[in-house]
Amino acid sequence: MREDLLSIASDIVEQARKLGADEVDAYVASSAETSARVRMAKVERIIDATSHAASVRVIKDKRTAVCSTVDLTPKALSALVQQALELATIAEPDEHAGLPDRDELALDVQPNLKLYDERIESLSIEEMKDAALRCEQAAFDYDSKVTNSDGAEMGVTRGVVALANSLGFAASYPSTNAMIVVEAICDDEDGKKRNDSWYTVERALHNLEDAEDVGRKAAARAVAKLGARKMETTTLPVVWEAPIVRALLALIGQAASGELLYRRSTFLAGLEGQQVGSSLFSLVDDPLLGGRLGSRPFDGEGVRSRTVSLFEGGTFNEFLFDSYTARRMGRKTTGAAERTLSAPPSPGTSNLMLPPGEQPAEALIEGVEDGLLLTDLMGFGVNMTTGDFSRGAQGFRIEHGKVTYPVTEINVSGNLKDMLASIDAVGDDVQWLGSMAAPSIRMSQLTISGV
Repeated sequence: MREDLLSIASDIVEQARKLGADEVDAYVASSAETSARVRMAKVERIIDATSHAASVRVIKDKRTAVCSTVDLTPKALSALVQQALELATIAEPDEHAGLPDRDELALDVQPNLKLYDERIESLSIEEMKDAALRCEQAAFDYDSKVTNSDGAEMGVTRGVVALANSLGFAASYPSTNAMIVVEAICDDEDGKKRNDSWYTVERALHNLEDAEDVGRKAAARAVAKLGARKMETTTLPVVWEAPIVRALLALIGQAASGELLYRRSTFLAGLEGQQVGSSLFSLVDDPLLGGRLGSRPFDGEGVRSRTVSLFEGGTFNEFLFDSYTARRMGRKTTGAAERTLSAPPSPGTSNLMLPPGEQPAEALIEGVEDGLLLTDLMGFGVNMTTGDFSRGAQGFRIEHGKVTYPVTEINVSGNLKDMLASIDAVGDDVQWLGSMAAPSIRMSQLTISGV
């Protein structure tokens, strides 16, 4: 399959060059998804599907067009190339358009990042169904207060990505991932429903959490919310539970995009080399970690992957660039190009990591006389240009260094620069979820809006 897709990508490039493209790259992807979803001990959905698609980017006289298709027959691919060249003639010219410089491409031996688990090939739908059933049942068995479920699911995906361009780059890599997820629902004394979920997702099956553990964690989180109260509007220290810190990292990673920089729509503009966050805050984007979901041997343009230190000791070091945004800003690509089928490449993160601190997570709570343990965020109230942040939230009140009761229907707000600067403690409890790793953190103050 890898050889077939790479051959298709190379053929697309050759056709486009023969028809007059100055520069061209082709991206071809294939995936096979299998999953079993259950709810209330009954099978709700089985999926066993494959998909494949191809995308071509042509550049002619500094005019760019991107076209894609799910039909990989020779006739359809020829039409795809022709369509892209026709569209390029009506696109606006852009002096920054073009492929990466050849010396930036991953033309040498690429790293083995352990992105493929062969055992996933032999995993049956029956085994996935059994894991989903065990996961859901473990949630019900955890506590009698768990009275309902929004379902449990296990699924796996196998995929191949192939990329070729007119500078001589041609490479592909396979990948897999597997996941288990469940949502547990409890009944509150006042008749309100409280729910929470947990999931595990990894490249390899042996790294997944046990299905029963996933169910118990979801149930424990849901049960802990029973009796949730509102709270008054105030300003308090806030401890961020490790899993929810990923939401913060995602925002910082987005703000570090070279695309937002050239569009002047990031609060980090003009802050390179400056102290932005607390000295306890460091952030690394690393696509070269073995077996991680965001890892890749090369980026969406074929540029060799490299580790980028976005923040170190609170100092903002650099933005993430693909070749286009780098040219716009007079920089070099950082190998951060993400690729989709329907749009040109754009910069994005791979594996974001906030290194652990030296304190146990419990110590972050024990050091708070009156505060909030933040466990859930809802909504999208973030202005990336100014850094203003306001999100719906849930969590637990901290009193005299102890977690006392759950709280709901609150908003937490601040400015992302101020929030990073207010980090006064980082836990040692790093957790990987998806393509991000983070420990618990504590901010000295955030505004909490309640009743």
